[in-house]
Amino acid sequence: MKLNIAISSGKGGTGKTFISTNIARVLEKMGKKVCYLDCDVEEPNGHLFLKPEITTQKDVMLLSPMGIDENKCTSCGKCVEACKYNALALINNSVLFFKNLCHICGACTIVCPEDAIIEKDRKIGVLLSGKSGNIDFHYALLETGEGGMSPRLIKKVKEHSGENINILDSSPGTACPVVETVKNTDLCVLVTDPTPFGINDLKLAVDMCRELGKEPAVIVNRAEYFNNDLKDYCTKEGLEIIGEIPDMREIAECYSVGDLVVDRMPHYESLFKDIALKIITMAQEGRNTGRKPLKLKLQDTNTQKIESNVSQSRNNAIAGKELVVISGKGGTGKTSLVASFCALSTLFDQKDIAISDCDVDAADLHLVLKPELKESGVFSGGEVAEIDPAKCSACGACFGECRFGAIFETSYNNSIVYEIDPTSCEGCGVCGLVCRFDAVTFKTAINGQWFVSETRFGPMSHAKLGASEENSGKLVSLIRSKKNNLAASHGLNKSIIDGSPGTGCPVIASITGTDYVLVVTEPTVSGIHDLKRVLDVIDFFKIKSGIIVNKYDLNPEKSEEIKEIAEKSGSDFLGEIPYDKAMTKAQMEGISVIEYTDNEMTKQIRNIWENIKNTCFNHD
Repeated sequence: MKLNIAISSGKGGTGKTFISTNIARVLEKMGKKVCYLDCDVEEPNGHLFLKPEITTQKDVMLLSPMGIDENKCTSCGKCVEACKYNALALINNSVLFFKNLCHICGACTIVCPEDAIIEKDRKIGVLLSGKSGNIDFHYALLETGEGGMSPRLIKKVKEHSGENINILDSSPGTACPVVETVKNTDLCVLVTDPTPFGINDLKLAVDMCRELGKEPAVIVNRAEYFNNDLKDYCTKEGLEIIGEIPDMREIAECYSVGDLVVDRMPHYESLFKDIALKIITMAQEGRNTGRKPLKLKLQDTNTQKIESNVSQSRNNAIAGKELVVISGKGGTGKTSLVASFCALSTLFDQKDIAISDCDVDAADLHLVLKPELKESGVFSGGEVAEIDPAKCSACGACFGECRFGAIFETSYNNSIVYEIDPTSCEGCGVCGLVCRFDAVTFKTAINGQWFVSETRFGPMSHAKLGASEENSGKLVSLIRSKKNNLAASHGLNKSIIDGSPGTGCPVIASITGTDYVLVVTEPTVSGIHDLKRVLDVIDFFKIKSGIIVNKYDLNPEKSEEIKEIAEKSGSDFLGEIPYDKAMTKAQMEGISVIEYTDNEMTKQIRNIWENIKNTCFNHD
């Protein structure tokens, strides 16, 4: 019996890959036929722990526009009008093509009357396959700068699913890469931890699953409970906690060197075996929910202006100096450190910063800064298509031209017609261009909500991406624009942005055009792997950068390795922070660790802040 089991999380760093790899290994030990599909194509880590022998490697190519044939182009502008992504522009009677904005939808080639669009194969990533013991293993690496191609690369990984048990290691969050991984699975397991960040992001992930018609199960990692908030939420929502992994330093140290606890510490094998059996049973039963799909809870949407892709770009220019804090992987302490920097900028310096949380599909900074809402609105990243079954002739033209796999056959009045899956539709408009029966209509897609607030540290812009929505990169651009407006209106000359983890669209939108990018990492094999990936993206955009190592004392050797990476990459090494549970305790209190305590850890954070001021804010 074929079972597809997705293991996901509302935020990164909860131990999603840790759970996925150990579950795969115990299933193998139980004699099960397992296929491991690492669908976290931006930052795949499963291979670091299962250590497969890679036998095949293949470039993943898509036929893509690469330019305009000036000898054929008549500058009619039809391609510019058809492009929904602003990848084409007509300037001085010449059509300009912007590759990094192109979604490879094919609209421009369909409408061009002169066949002037030059199309060539474009590499979006590489697919690697092999075996780890008896486990079939497949994963992909997204090409640097190709953030918008994540869902298509995930589809290529999923094409290699086996006929028995498939473990799909998902990206964190709730955006389109996660949706592409989770849909059409038999069970989605959400990994969380009992912190305010973990609970907040679990709620978002549960909404996403239910939007897709999936009823998830929950695993609690680092299960040291400070209160009953997580268990109370799960009880209220009818969510079953199928396993709890203790918060033990020996587990963290094992993870840091890339070992599996079920191999290295046999006393954990029975725990993971019990979880694996529960997962198999639940997947066989099926976990599709009969609940009505949830919609984004918006405040008074009928009276709010819908803002779409940011026409003013990022208000043309950043006011003063801008620092963006990101991480190659989630859970490195990025948001906690941003909160601490905000506190330091106010408690020990003059109040001169504007703040933005651009981690829009798993925003947590508001849990610490406790913003007072001043203004809000809804965001649309484009349109979503619908097919009127009464008008559809089932000619299949839309099906044949859709490059996103969003159109499928269905029945209407005992006839075959076509329908659009809104979770796959990117609103490119191609279906409407090729339909000869006026059966396709378009409506504005509401993808999220933006907020402008005041905090005790300064004005803040932030947002919430809707459950299972896309266009997170466009929403990030809008939030940065709002932040620039705040900085200008308040006369502020410094900005701090809490960026997204990973290397995809929201990260690219967070860092493009900024002054300085600070990467927070951990001394683990996965932390180093993901650090290298995100440094490639930073280098691609030619931005100055610095590196911080959090929990450096979990693995001092790996911390030294990170220092060497910083030197070779030309990044500033700004400091290292010791492992300290005070960071989590401060989260529980809803304040920054700088406000919570004064110890060796906070001393190091203060030193890092001084380094940041010298490298970013006080440096031309």
